[in-house]
Amino acid sequence: MSKVIGYTRASTSFQVENGVSLAAQEAKIRAWADVNGYDEVQIYSDPGISGTKMQTRKGLQEALAAIKSGDALVAYSLSRLSRSTKDMLGIADLLAKRGADLVSVTEKIDTSSAAGKMLTRMLMILAEFESDQVAERTCCALQHMKQNRQRVGAIPYGFRLCSDGKTLEENPAEQATINKARHLRQQGYSLRSIASALADSGFYARNGKVFAAMQVKAMLSTS
Repeated sequence: MSKVIGYTRASTSFQVENGVSLAAQEAKIRAWADVNGYDEVQIYSDPGISGTKMQTRKGLQEALAAIKSGDALVAYSLSRLSRSTKDMLGIADLLAKRGADLVSVTEKIDTSSAAGKMLTRMLMILAEFESDQVAERTCCALQHMKQNRQRVGAIPYGFRLCSDGKTLEENPAEQATINKARHLRQQGYSLRSIASALADSGFYARNGKVFAAMQVKAMLSTS
């Protein structure tokens, strides 16, 4: 007898409690099953797990393993199944080989039709494109902030936070350390040798310890 294999996921504990909750997703899946005449519904879930890698999601792996011919894998939306076009197409291909359907309640997709199969592929490509655009815009925004000496994460060595709590200004003492390190580098010193030489000259890291080689490397790249 054909059955519905329902899959729910929330990527963070906040979403589990306050977003499109797992319970809400399950309710939508069960409602779809009822309308479409499925008597048996099995729900698999991955609470608080990102949708980036399907291999790390136990609930999804169990749901895929349970799929048989004539069954339908039903999710609240395609994004709950995966945010990777490659993984999503892999899931669709697996279901096709087993003679099972893929259903997204939100996008109203049902791969039992040719149009549903085509739309699934198009939506996943567009979803990945949108995700890439967001990442690109974020990267550009952070780079712009750095170029304008606005704080992004930890305060880099050689700078200190201004009174406005947002922008950075040069820290004279640390800039002196950086200049000393650059001078030593120009003389051919290795990163470890520079760290030792700085300590010998009374220049130490913020924690009062001798600079590590990687700290010297980061210091030399500071603009």
